[in-house]
Amino acid sequence: MGFLSDIKQDRTKAHVVPLAVFMALLAPFQLTGWLEWKHPDAPWWQHYPAQWQYPLQSLVVIALLLFFRKNYNIKWALKPALFGVIMGAIGIGFWILPTQLHSWLELEGKQEGLLKWLGVMPRQDGFNPQDLADKFDGDQRVYWLSLGMRFLRAVVVVALVEEIFWRGFLMRFLLDRDRDYWKVPFGKPAWISYIVVTLAFMLIHQPVDYLGALIFGSLMYWVAVRTKSLLACIVMHGVANLLMGWYALETGKYGLW
Repeated sequence: MGFLSDIKQDRTKAHVVPLAVFMALLAPFQLTGWLEWKHPDAPWWQHYPAQWQYPLQSLVVIALLLFFRKNYNIKWALKPALFGVIMGAIGIGFWILPTQLHSWLELEGKQEGLLKWLGVMPRQDGFNPQDLADKFDGDQRVYWLSLGMRFLRAVVVVALVEEIFWRGFLMRFLLDRDRDYWKVPFGKPAWISYIVVTLAFMLIHQPVDYLGALIFGSLMYWVAVRTKSLLACIVMHGVANLLMGWYALETGKYGLW
C-alpha cells in the first residue's frame, strides 16, 4: 500500500502517466496493424479494431485519472469555463475550415502538394459508428453505444489527458527543469514553452491536421496564459472535440476523428 500511496501522491506521474498510457495502448496496433483484417468475412473486432481499442483505452485512462485525481488543480469557475466554450468553437472552426473549403470549392478527391499539407482534403475515410452497427444487422443499440464511447473518448478523456500534460505539466517543466517546476505558476508565458508545447501538440496529429493543430495549439496556449486556468483549457479542448464530432457526423467527414 505504501508503494501505491507514493505513486498516487506523485504530482509529476499524475500529469505524465495518463497520456503516456493513452498513447502506449494504441501504438502497437497503429504501427503494425496487428489484429486488423479488412475482409468482408472478418469478425467485427478485426474488421474495425478501433471500435474496441478506443473504448478499452478510454476506460483504462479514466481509471488512472481517478486514481491520480487529487493532484489536479482544476477549479470550477464560470468565467474561464465560458471563455473555454467560446474559444473551443473558434479554434475548431479553424481546424475544419480546410476540409470545408474542399467542399465549398467542389474539389474532387484527394489533393496533392500544398493543398494536401494545408488540409484541403475530403476527409471521408474514418470512424463511422454505422459500420459497426452493420456488422450486427444494423442494430441501432450498437450504433449508439459505439457513438457514445467515441464522444466520451474525444470530449472527456482526450481533453483531460492532453491538457493535464501539455498545459498542466510541460509548460511548467520547460521553464524550470532543474528545480521545482511545480512552483512555476500555471500559464506563465515564455517563448520556449510556446514553441515546444505547440509543435509537440501539432506533431502528434496526422500531417493533414498540422495546420489546424498549429493554430488550435497556439490559441490554447494563449488561453492558458490569459486565464491562468487549466479548467478553461480542458473546456476549450472538450468543446472543440464535441463540435468536431458533430460536424463529422453531419457532413460525413469521418476522417476528422
